[in-house]
Amino acid sequence: MNRTILVIYRPAAGRYAAQFRSVVAAAAELGVATVALLPTGQPAAEAAGLPCYHADLDDRDAVRSTVASILATHPVRRIFPLFEGDVLTAAHCRRDHGIDGLHPEEAMAFRDKNVMHRRATELGVPVARSCRPETVGAVAEFAAEVGWPVVIKPYAGWACGDTHRVDSAEDLARVWPLIADDRHDYRVEEYVRGAEYHVDSLLRDGEVVFEQLSRYTYSVLEFRDEPGGTVSRKHDPTPAEQRVLAASATVLRGFGMRTGVAHVEFFLRDDGEVVFGEAAARAGGGSIVPAIQAGRGINLAGEWCRLELDPAHLPAATLGPEIGTEYLCSDRYGRITAITTADELRALDSVRDADVWKAVGDVLAVPTASNDVLGWYVCEGRDFDDVRARFKVIRDAFEVVTEPAGDPSCG
Repeated sequence: MNRTILVIYRPAAGRYAAQFRSVVAAAAELGVATVALLPTGQPAAEAAGLPCYHADLDDRDAVRSTVASILATHPVRRIFPLFEGDVLTAAHCRRDHGIDGLHPEEAMAFRDKNVMHRRATELGVPVARSCRPETVGAVAEFAAEVGWPVVIKPYAGWACGDTHRVDSAEDLARVWPLIADDRHDYRVEEYVRGAEYHVDSLLRDGEVVFEQLSRYTYSVLEFRDEPGGTVSRKHDPTPAEQRVLAASATVLRGFGMRTGVAHVEFFLRDDGEVVFGEAAARAGGGSIVPAIQAGRGINLAGEWCRLELDPAHLPAATLGPEIGTEYLCSDRYGRITAITTADELRALDSVRDADVWKAVGDVLAVPTASNDVLGWYVCEGRDFDDVRARFKVIRDAFEVVTEPAGDPSCG
């Protein structure tokens, strides 16, 4: 093979294994070899037989140096980062070596929320009001202007990690010490009330060749209180939902994406206004990829690879029923002594797929991010309300038994 792709892959927890396999398979179908770049000290069984290199993926200079050594041996034509935190680093590597795809100028719009909101405003897409938390007084003044609650979040974060909903002046006094030393890494936004949506898209030469609108069943900021679920809205979208799709296409083209995969989030206020939330230049997280695969017959990561390597490729997506997916969560903490398996979940009515990331012996702690969960399942239904009703039945069938992690009987 005289062409090669580089996949930057983090195997921990198995969250990206299916995406990795799909990218490797798509490249092989097109006669293209794959090289894997893995975190230092983390082997990956799914990368067996491939040339594998290792680096501290959280050290951009180390990654750039390792990629330079890879390109000295392998004719890399494309770079595929599967994890949000690797998108900007991959962009620097592309620019270093003249590789097509997002370069830092474009990637910054997908990683830095200050940049992305400014750019969305320039494109005419409404955004939440925001401020910089230079002082606690600045945050309090902003809250007085827009009303409580407000949201304090890292400008380059993901999965709601280190994100705080602040409901009052007293709550701000509690949260401020948690972010004060690193305040320049944060931004403050008004809390937008309304339904939350996401659009998962594939682009080729600046044109959207696949898109799916889905609606969250919960607030992504309330991941400690209810499981994270989402349901597709493929059939009979409302005029307001169609405006969400149009706004997503505007954002992706305006942010400079030519060919790639994206996950974009919006709010739909009660008055019908579409408000941009965030955009990511990677496949949707959690179980969004398997949900789309179950409902549309395509793997977003694999299709991204095909679009990059084959200029004539078009995704052959089906329509199918509405598909929903929900995280598996538990309010039990400690060492797991029993847990429902993925096979047991797949045997339930309407369940199309499932994965359980935890096993007997693992220790459950209080979640700190919206993807800090036990696994996921995918099910089908007639419409949004029908899928939500099925969620409850499946959720009630999922059982976890724990004991205190410090129990001497645990060994």
